[in-house]
Amino acid sequence: MCRPGKLEGVDVKAVMVYLDRCYGCLTCSLACAAAHSASGTITGAMRERVPGRILVEAAGKQPVPILCRHCDDAPCVNACMIGAMQQDPVTGLVSNEGHTQACAGCWMCIMACPYGAIVQAPRGERMALKCDGCRGRETPACVMACPNGALAYVEVDDFAGERRLKLAFCLAEDMTRDSRAYGG
Repeated sequence: MCRPGKLEGVDVKAVMVYLDRCYGCLTCSLACAAAHSASGTITGAMRERVPGRILVEAAGKQPVPILCRHCDDAPCVNACMIGAMQQDPVTGLVSNEGHTQACAGCWMCIMACPYGAIVQAPRGERMALKCDGCRGRETPACVMACPNGALAYVEVDDFAGERRLKLAFCLAEDMTRDSRAYGG
């Protein structure tokens, strides 16, 4: 299934998005670029032309952060003919970097990704780029940098539970208001 969640029975943390908090400022993308640059700074990343690996697309007037979901049964891993795209069996993170096999730039992973979260490296480099979960960091750079809390690095079940609770309170409030309006 193409979603983050459980890997070998262990809860997995993932970057989750609160769309109502995203204003499209691109701070997440800039922080990602800085985290993947040689300098480790935003200005250095700009100078080095390092792209962010989180994309922010406009859906009408709503900005929507798009990043790798590190799927359970990742289509990009299955599509990679060379074996460069691999899923870490412990963390569940999917990446084509740091392995024996190097990405050949065949773009099979780009075609296979249902989220459009994999892109071609800049300057015509034959390598696919995607969120690698900021391997080696406790919390991904995009999450740390978001000024509005639109991104959270949490266990998927915790995020879902929070959403259900919020919905339950809204429904209860609506039902109470409707009940009073009709003399209940």
